[in-house]
Amino acid sequence: MHSKFKLFISAILCFTMLGLTASCSGKERVKSAVTAFADTESSTSIPADSLSVVEALQNVFRSVSSEVLKSVVEVDVVETKTRPANPFADIPFFFFGQPNGDNEGSREYKQSGLGSGVIVRKDGNTYYVLTNEHVAGSADEISVKLYDSREFTCKLVGKDERKDIALLSFESKDDIPVASLGDSDKVQSGDICFAMGTPLGYFGSVTQGIVSATGRDGSGIGNISDFIQTDAAINQGNSGGPLVNIYGEIIGINTWIASQSGGSQGLGFAIPINNVKKAISDFISDGKVTYGWMGVSLTALDKDYEKALGIDGKKGAFVAQIFLNSPAAKGGIQAGDFIIALNGKNVKDVDQLVRDVGDLRVGETADFTVIRGGKEIHVSVKIEGRDDSVVTDNSKLWPGFMAHPITEEIRKEMKLDNSVKGVVVTNVQAKSPAAALRIQNGDIITAVNGKPVTNISEFYNELVTKQKEIWFELYTSEGHKIETSRYRF
Repeated sequence: MHSKFKLFISAILCFTMLGLTASCSGKERVKSAVTAFADTESSTSIPADSLSVVEALQNVFRSVSSEVLKSVVEVDVVETKTRPANPFADIPFFFFGQPNGDNEGSREYKQSGLGSGVIVRKDGNTYYVLTNEHVAGSADEISVKLYDSREFTCKLVGKDERKDIALLSFESKDDIPVASLGDSDKVQSGDICFAMGTPLGYFGSVTQGIVSATGRDGSGIGNISDFIQTDAAINQGNSGGPLVNIYGEIIGINTWIASQSGGSQGLGFAIPINNVKKAISDFISDGKVTYGWMGVSLTALDKDYEKALGIDGKKGAFVAQIFLNSPAAKGGIQAGDFIIALNGKNVKDVDQLVRDVGDLRVGETADFTVIRGGKEIHVSVKIEGRDDSVVTDNSKLWPGFMAHPITEEIRKEMKLDNSVKGVVVTNVQAKSPAAALRIQNGDIITAVNGKPVTNISEFYNELVTKQKEIWFELYTSEGHKIETSRYRF
């Protein structure tokens, strides 16, 4: 046992000495052919010309980030909200007997939030910050934090829900950088871009990507803007921050993301800066956005409708209805016109025309190119200001319904005999002239003022509001043939 113990001790000593040798002989290991240390090896060999290209790109990224971040701010808001004093006040039944009579009244509480913004204008000692309406539009208290941690209390200059933008202001005698606004009309898919702001509370963050697409529709989120789509990471807190090009110019305002998780999935969307340039001036001068209004109800058309009108493949916006005594009606635009250009600029779709008309100045005379009866004609319209009380007054909306061509599918669904010719009535508006005439969805208009109409083109040719009165002959969904009363203008 004694000899075995000696052998065991000897073995331990040998392994200890080996370990000491391995850990202390650093000089020998550096010379070894199989051992290397990161802090002693030479840099990886990269061709100088290739490296210079990458370094130049990196220098651009650094320059853009350092310069633009000086005008990017964190927007901190506090909003006062209310909740019932009794948490069970809104419940129509009670778990614990009758209420104690404390349902009435409410309890206020403060809710904090943050977003991003960018300084876009200076007037004397007043600086103006552009952000989203959903960031600051409902706030009671607003402040901004600058890149150097200075903080300023802000005022809400104006807000607009239709475009989801708001303008803030703060006062400072210091010289604070103001961002340069670019031309978003020149943005193309594949352009390098940077998203800046305060995502998830991380102030002054920069992410880089490309423009994935332009002209994305915003109607799904209740916004009249089109959008620049980017794969630059955008997260909660980025809202209101700028999307920037490689020249350090603001090309968009980051607004929303499409995500299944709530985090960035490479589908971020920014309002093109050209869509809000006029709004900035409107906010400063009037405290609100003043939209131009022509007084028409526009719609996109399906292929059957386009074919029936003879405008297959053409881009534009269809005037389905028109407000009586509106600028459009006074200028000579009619229901059934297909607008293809505004002031020489081609109309891509309904959303674009709505934006472009909204950006026209009140009192400005605009030239519209329309297709009517297969011919292009020009109509001049003097633009007025948009008034919500007028826009929502269906009693002035002529004719107060959508007319649709009778397709084979519709004929089969409605079980119409082939001898029935005309247009189908859809989307009758309450309190409109059509409602006053007792016209209903599903009715077939077979004649206007006693003149038979067999298709959509003939129908709109007869629907001219410059007549003293108009009446319709109908084939009802019950199979009755009736004549409406007369609508007098």
